[in-house]
Amino acid sequence: MNIRESTEQWEEAYLSPYASLSKNSRGRERIEDPCDIRTAYQRDRDRIIHCKAFRRLKHKTQVFLAPEGDHYRTRLTHTLEVSQIARTIAKSLRMNEDLTEAIALGHDLGHTPFGHSGETVLNKICSEGFEHYKQSVRVVEFLEKDGKGLNLTWEVKDGILNHRTSGNPTTLEGGIVRLSDKIAYINHDIDDAIRAKMFVEEDLPECFTGVLGHSVRERLNNLIHDIIGNSFEKQKIIMSPHMEEAMKGLRIWMFNNVYKNEIPKAEEGKAQHLIVMLFQYYMDNPDKLPEEYRNFMEIQGVSKERAVCDYIAGMSDSYSIVKFEELFVPKAWKAI
Repeated sequence: MNIRESTEQWEEAYLSPYASLSKNSRGRERIEDPCDIRTAYQRDRDRIIHCKAFRRLKHKTQVFLAPEGDHYRTRLTHTLEVSQIARTIAKSLRMNEDLTEAIALGHDLGHTPFGHSGETVLNKICSEGFEHYKQSVRVVEFLEKDGKGLNLTWEVKDGILNHRTSGNPTTLEGGIVRLSDKIAYINHDIDDAIRAKMFVEEDLPECFTGVLGHSVRERLNNLIHDIIGNSFEKQKIIMSPHMEEAMKGLRIWMFNNVYKNEIPKAEEGKAQHLIVMLFQYYMDNPDKLPEEYRNFMEIQGVSKERAVCDYIAGMSDSYSIVKFEELFVPKAWKAI
């Protein structure tokens, strides 16, 4: 019995005519024999979950740098929340849930330490530029497995690349993840900001919460229902105009009152200085890079600047601090 073939037949019989069928994937850069159990998108999901970059997300900042407390989101918990929202929408619309999950789990693999603060400073100091959505694709295409990459399907990589606000995913599953990412971070960042005592729920503008809901639970429920209701049996993933306008408004309010607030930004200058110092050190001393990054330069022709960026971007918050202390903080001398 070939379970994969049975699953592909089920997809063809049950999923929406607008869904991305596993058997119709554009395939992988390197041709592989199909699995007898898992579809192409299921294999991609598993490869992402088992890769090193995915595990490092648990120690990467979402919004609050080095928060004291166990309940603030990390880049990993954000990723899991995006995945759950996206899967709920995909299942309700009879889209390919496996493709949706793979894109969601891989969308932030290229994020730097210290969240968007790290991304901003790397983009500034690297002449070749740095953007996390492009780095996420670079992770799965090249950096994982010592330069071999994960060899994911075209559809998963397209969804990862286009998850940003200005992105235009080719598949509807990618469109689901793109909206789910916004829904997740706006609402869980509100929850974290309230936990940090930056404001209370009642401080959120009524012009937005009156449409979206007056709690995280209400907003998630209303936004998910709105997308499902407006996208059902349609060849696009959309929200109703009034819900979309309210979500955009709340997102702008969050940028002004949370993301640029002195509480989450308090340590940003130090974090960015740390990244600049590490970048300059490895640019001056490329021989101190780990062997795999030296091999990228020497054997595979990667530029020194890009190899340094790859190494620093892959660091967790805690590892980057350890490397900074190791390289720049004097150590107490003692007799042996």
